[in-house]
Amino acid sequence: MNNTSHGLARSTQVGRAVRLLTVLSSLALAVLLIATFVGVIMRYVFAAPILGGNEIIQMASVALVMLAMPGAAHEENHIRVDVFDSVIGPWGRFAGDLLSRSIAIFLLTMLSWRTWDKLFDAAEFGDATNMLRIPLWPFYGLLLAGSALYAVVLLLQLIDIVRARVGRSE
Repeated sequence: MNNTSHGLARSTQVGRAVRLLTVLSSLALAVLLIATFVGVIMRYVFAAPILGGNEIIQMASVALVMLAMPGAAHEENHIRVDVFDSVIGPWGRFAGDLLSRSIAIFLLTMLSWRTWDKLFDAAEFGDATNMLRIPLWPFYGLLLAGSALYAVVLLLQLIDIVRARVGRSE
C-alpha cells in the first residue's frame, strides 16, 4: 500500500537528506568492494594479507547499511510479505502499517538516543579499532545519521498514511 507517493515523506528536504546518505552509502560500498578485492588478491596471489583488512570491511559495512536504510524506506523498497492482505482487508493493512511503523520509529529513536551518547563517549575516550586504530566516533555518527533519518522518514510516512485514511473516509 503506497500512501506516501505525494505526502510529507516525499518532501524536498527529506529527499535531499536521503540522497546525501545514499551517496555516502555508495561510497562505503565502493570502499568495501575495493578493500575486499585488494584483500583477496594480496592474500591469495601475493601471500601477504592486508593488516587490518577485516576492520576496514567492518567499518565500511556499518556505513553502507546504516546510510542505505533511509533511502530504502523513503522509496519503500523494503521486502514486504502480503500473505495475509486478502484476509485482513484494508483496515487490517492500515492497522499493520501503523503498528509496524510505530514500533520501528520507537526502536530507531532508542537506537539514535543510545548512539548519540556512545558517539560522545567514543570521541572523549578516543575509542578506536584494535589493529588500525580507526577512530570509532565517526562511525557512530554515521549510525546516528542513518537511524535518525530512517525514523524521520517512517514518521512522515505514518503521518501520510493517517492523513490518506482520514481523507478517504471523509
